[in-house]
Amino acid sequence: MSKYCFGVDVGGTTVKLGLFSTEGDLLEKWEIPTVTEDGGKAILPDIARSIQKMMDEREMARDEVVGVGIGAPGPIDSEGTVYGAVNLGWGTFSIKKELQTLLNVPVEAGNDANVAALGEMWQGGARGYENVVMVTLGTGVGGGIIVGSRILPGATGAGGEIGHMHVNDKEEIACNCGNHGCLEQYVSATGVVRLAKEKLAESDRPSALRDTEVTAKDVWDAAKKADPLAMEVAEDFGWILGKALASVACVVNPEVFVIGGGVSKAGDILIDYIQKNYQKYAFTGCRGALFTLAKLGNDAGIYGAARMVLK
Repeated sequence: MSKYCFGVDVGGTTVKLGLFSTEGDLLEKWEIPTVTEDGGKAILPDIARSIQKMMDEREMARDEVVGVGIGAPGPIDSEGTVYGAVNLGWGTFSIKKELQTLLNVPVEAGNDANVAALGEMWQGGARGYENVVMVTLGTGVGGGIIVGSRILPGATGAGGEIGHMHVNDKEEIACNCGNHGCLEQYVSATGVVRLAKEKLAESDRPSALRDTEVTAKDVWDAAKKADPLAMEVAEDFGWILGKALASVACVVNPEVFVIGGGVSKAGDILIDYIQKNYQKYAFTGCRGALFTLAKLGNDAGIYGAARMVLK
């Protein structure tokens, strides 16, 4: 008898769902709206109905489903308890217990960034490795840590919050988290734009970035064309992130760093700037870590969620 599992990735506007074979083949994927009104109380029942509908359409029996994995934004501990998810309206409760009750199948839950890291380890950029750090560079900076093929969530699910490492004592602008000088403020998409605008304001040097609405993509495109100012921004970016990841490596000693998120679409140039600075600051025993780009894109979450239920 064939066995299946479901992966669920809860976002602020849509919920992505995937049906997988236990060998890791994605058989079908679809989306439903994320209904955040009234404290997000409809989200898990909506997910349960959607999964049940898929099971009915495929005439799938309960004993054919080994489980449902779910990733969501916010700190989620190893027992499947979420400690608040602001974007969803959730407080503190057990995602695992509630969804298990609704579906009557085993459920595992984790933070969305950690879950995406697990997906990249299973079928993506870090396939073949068991000790992985994933860094997602988007509007913000997320992270996921995998040790021995398992998510490292920490005591309250806040393990892997790389974006909120403190990297600058002199920062006066507050991060979205309320602290000052977080990594996210410099190497996210918005952080790269900020670095570029600061460089542009320092002088009148000619640059392809001048007199335009600068985006992170613009910066990396200009750096690829050897624009001096853009290359300086790339150097600063690489110095900040490479140094930060050298500190992370001292704690978890990964085999590979996977770089994902929208900024990672810049490609290998990104890896070059990060890696050379990482090598400069990394402890000797950690310098062998590889750097690679994520491969699963927006599907990393459903892959990782499905992988959680495969022991």
